[in-house]
Amino acid sequence: MLISSTALLVSYTQSSNQTLPKESVYVGIAFCGETVEQAKTLIDKTKNYTNLFILNAGQNILCTNQIAVMEILDYATDAGLDIIVNLGSYTRETWQQRFEILLQARDAYGDKFLGVYYDDEPAGMLMDWNWEQEFYISTRPFGPYSAQLQEKLKANTHPDNYSLEAQWFNWIMERNPGHNALKTSNITTYTSDYTLYWFNYLGGYNVMLAQLGWNNSINQHLSMARGAAALQNKDWGTIITWKYRETPYLDTPDNIYEQLVASYDAGAKYITIFNWPYDTDNPYGILTEEHFDAMERFWNQVVTKRNPSTSQAQAALVLPKDYGAALRDNHEKIWGIWQPDDKTELIHENIEKLLEEYGLGLDIVYDDPAYPLENYGKIYYWNQTLT
Repeated sequence: MLISSTALLVSYTQSSNQTLPKESVYVGIAFCGETVEQAKTLIDKTKNYTNLFILNAGQNILCTNQIAVMEILDYATDAGLDIIVNLGSYTRETWQQRFEILLQARDAYGDKFLGVYYDDEPAGMLMDWNWEQEFYISTRPFGPYSAQLQEKLKANTHPDNYSLEAQWFNWIMERNPGHNALKTSNITTYTSDYTLYWFNYLGGYNVMLAQLGWNNSINQHLSMARGAAALQNKDWGTIITWKYRETPYLDTPDNIYEQLVASYDAGAKYITIFNWPYDTDNPYGILTEEHFDAMERFWNQVVTKRNPSTSQAQAALVLPKDYGAALRDNHEKIWGIWQPDDKTELIHENIEKLLEEYGLGLDIVYDDPAYPLENYGKIYYWNQTLT
């Protein structure tokens, strides 16, 4: 549901009488409205307690409107906010037009232009897509091992193992024409997801935003995102998204405040809120006055008062190499293809036990010799029996 939305975090801006050092933490809102005036209204409302503005126009009429995009970005940067821009992902029809707008923004705003939010939920889509149909019609793109896969696809069967599937995922990610155009232009790329942050980084993203919502475990997602970023030397953050599929969509202001604080305490560099839809009389989308009060309290009592967390997690839980499970429950498929296996139940039990013991002090990572684990004080492997 986050479709091309973006994150909200901080950049180098000022509240009325406080200044944060550059690159400490970015706090903001992903604006998903459709007019210049809606954007200006939200900026005016929040500029004293945010330092980032995310223009999330990936799915609406703003994405190809160069004049409107630049007017919004001018207004945001004049208000002291850094910017992240989402104009949608690759399509043959309009990508070049949108890419030129992104290049113009990069050149116009210098270091206030943090980068581009590109695509959305690349791993989540993989997990929840109907791959049975994809296999059946044999249209799945092929990688360097296509000779192995083509026969299996024609027979409506699956890859042999998790590592082969991880290779395919990485191969597809590395060949995305829009993402590659951004990377070639030295533009930092962002996206959000609710699973497999590790593999999104391997696919080329610079920054992952863990989606907090849907009644999922907050600490588990923080541990997964931070662990992936720590071992792969990447930046990470969070984006607070829907709790409900209908109004009021977002969680209560008090709960969102706690999620903001937990993100900060876990060391997130970006802390954001997803603000869509804009389909009511509320000029601020789905954010209420109480939500704004929670954000202002977070800014005044936490962001400007505490030093951001830079400490290493106390412990790491190491999952099997290339084990592509979303880890939401014991019943979901692995890589969206295989049924739960003989590892699934023990992995979930160990995650639950270690989160209870370590809280925000746990990272969840993968067994991969390219990313050594020597910086952790305590290392647990998925197949250990914990008491």
